[in-house]
Amino acid sequence: VQLQACGGGLVQAGGSLRLSCAASGRTFSMYYMGWFRQAPGKERESVAAISLNGDRIYYAGSVKGRFTISRDNAKNTVYLQMNSLKPEDTAVYYCVVGERRGSYDLLGSERLYDYWGQGTLVTVSS
Repeated sequence: VQLQACGGGLVQAGGSLRLSCAASGRTFSMYYMGWFRQAPGKERESVAAISLNGDRIYYAGSVKGRFTISRDNAKNTVYLQMNSLKPEDTAVYYCVVGERRGSYDLLGSERLYDYWGQGTLVTVSS
């Protein structure tokens, strides 16, 4: 599976951005799709994830209520709508795909994901 993310950029605090990530290749095996991020000088962290049919959705506590993850299986694409952005949301955002049907507890774990995109930079100015 190859992943191509786009939609990053510079936005003021309080603004919105929408990230998208299109998958190609072995797309029939994709079960979970999601997003991680890594801020400068910090460890990579999970952001959100969604199952194949959308019945399992995970959000990190820091983004819950502000970010919305969705996917379009016909287009093999996952989206991340980011509202009320804060300077602390500044990071490189990576889309991920997992082929295994892990439990909900694993949705925030890097172990569940088999493929990673190249990342797109989101910068939120104060």
